[in-house]
Amino acid sequence: MLINSGTKIAALLKHNPDALEAIVSLSPDFKKLRNPVLRKLMAGRTSIAMASKIGACLPEDFFRVLQPLGFELGKESTPADNQGILPTPSALPTFIAKAEETDFQALDVRQMLATGTDPLRLIQQTVKDLPAGKILKIVNTFEPTPLIALLGKQGFTSHVQKISEDHIVTYFFKTGDQNNTELLTQQPAENQDDWNAQLEKYNGKIKEIDVRHLEMPQPMMTILESLETLPEDHALYVHHKRIPVFLLGELSDRKFDYRIQKKGEGTVFLLIFRK
Repeated sequence: MLINSGTKIAALLKHNPDALEAIVSLSPDFKKLRNPVLRKLMAGRTSIAMASKIGACLPEDFFRVLQPLGFELGKESTPADNQGILPTPSALPTFIAKAEETDFQALDVRQMLATGTDPLRLIQQTVKDLPAGKILKIVNTFEPTPLIALLGKQGFTSHVQKISEDHIVTYFFKTGDQNNTELLTQQPAENQDDWNAQLEKYNGKIKEIDVRHLEMPQPMMTILESLETLPEDHALYVHHKRIPVFLLGELSDRKFDYRIQKKGEGTVFLLIFRK
């Protein structure tokens, strides 16, 4: 398998499960990948470049330990593959330094992670409800690099403070008056005619899945896994309970387009296909 700094950790583990221990050997921070919940949460969203920043190592270190397992260095990733990989500044940025205590909204997800619960749904709802001008303060056990990259695309400024090995504080500052999470859910050509046109386009070439019965984070993981094996000229038809906001950002990153049809509370249909 050819890899570069933009290769996702999930792709490495899928190609060769032995890559897990090879990666863990690079940094104590990667021991969290042994936790199945954290692995599902992080691996699909974290590239080698992102992981290198988290583990305070270099992409070259990954290439070195993975080469004996059959991985080969391919063409290097483009700058777009490394969006959100920014150095952590030593000084507090102005938006934190000048903030009052009432300007912060704290969310500590360490206990959720300790019990094997994915905090993504709670973070998603908190981000959605965060008023403009407020600062979200997430307390975690690791630097949430994929979340930083995702929210960065939605107009959030971020800053990371490492209090200790298992106490990481990440600040997100939301600018503007419009809810950035709602921006992410605005789909192109959102109307019944376009929905019907896309269904007709993929008539006879649709793979259908139902994720309404699954607990978080399984719906997102099931959809992404289904897309990995989706034939080039097919579409994925998904039965969902809600609009999966964070999934939409992943779809864009993976070069997929989508249409959404909401039939009422608790009933959402998605049609996902390659751009």
